[in-house]
Amino acid sequence: MRTFSLALFSLIVLAHCIAPPAENAATSDLYAQITAPEAAFDSTLATRVGADKYGMRSYVLAYLKAGPNRSQDSLEAAELQKAHLKNITRLAAEGKLVLAGPFLDDGETRGIYIFNVETLEEAAALTETDPAVQAGRLVMELHPWYGSAALPLITPLHKRLEQQSVSE
Repeated sequence: MRTFSLALFSLIVLAHCIAPPAENAATSDLYAQITAPEAAFDSTLATRVGADKYGMRSYVLAYLKAGPNRSQDSLEAAELQKAHLKNITRLAAEGKLVLAGPFLDDGETRGIYIFNVETLEEAAALTETDPAVQAGRLVMELHPWYGSAALPLITPLHKRLEQQSVSE
């Protein structure tokens, strides 16, 4: 039942992510193109992204939380943040990270990652490459997660929207 609930939640989130805002004609046109009847099930694409019969697959979700060592001065904290963003960019370019972003409320949970890996151990090894984790400024809480197999397509699509990388 829990797996079904997670799958349903993932589909609802994905639907909201691609649903067109009424005021944005360009997005509405793109949504219409993607959802057109001729854009039906694509078995080749489904196979390439590792989709199951529901269009879903396993990932590892990470909550980035404030770590025990947040005593860095502002200059050191800024350097760690820059290195953290470079690491995110590298992991995304390698296809290991399909989604990342901060929460905007300045709470204890600082952001999320969705790792494109099968096991918690693989994700844990990747988290250890993050300079902010190494410094104790962040810690990661890892969970197996079931979501849309389309997530690996976000990074290349994002590249087409990005005027400047966050790591520059």
